[in-house]
Amino acid sequence: MAEKIFTQESFMMKHFFISLALLLVLPNILSAKVLLSPIDAMKENYSKTAQISKKNILLSGAQFKKIQQMAKTKLTTKIYRIYIAKEAGKTLGYGILINKKVRSKNAVVMYLISHNKLLGIEIIAFNEPHEYIPSKTWTQQFQNLPTDKMLHLSREIPTITGATLSARSVTDGSRIAFALYNELLKEK
Repeated sequence: MAEKIFTQESFMMKHFFISLALLLVLPNILSAKVLLSPIDAMKENYSKTAQISKKNILLSGAQFKKIQQMAKTKLTTKIYRIYIAKEAGKTLGYGILINKKVRSKNAVVMYLISHNKLLGIEIIAFNEPHEYIPSKTWTQQFQNLPTDKMLHLSREIPTITGATLSARSVTDGSRIAFALYNELLKEK
């Protein structure tokens, strides 16, 4: 009887430590490597005192098709998160989050748009190895661009040696963000 209790006790201890190890390790494996929060990105690029709100946009079938045609790239979702920066009742600008697959894992990029211009981009999360993250110098190409200019890799935007898929993901994402802005958010 004592042997049975000891075996049952060691079995429970073994499962406890396995469960504990999984709880400590799994979140690191499953979660994105968040580099910057979207709220912080909005405040850094618009105003520290701006009120930041967020809303989810669910595209209708017709909007999905139109935005996909405008962006000239495949959309993988109908749901997009938009951040809005306001100060004294005036809209300062938008932050459009685009989640795209780079190689085998996703990256989340925020496209900061105000008054028909892309102010810049912020890489919010990146699940690929860090050596594939586009540099600040490369991302500065995305500053002060009109939203009616649909960017293409190797034409308007040069590739990144060793990180071509990252560059393609960011550039394709810019076209999706521009199309969303031009179709749904732009003052007409």
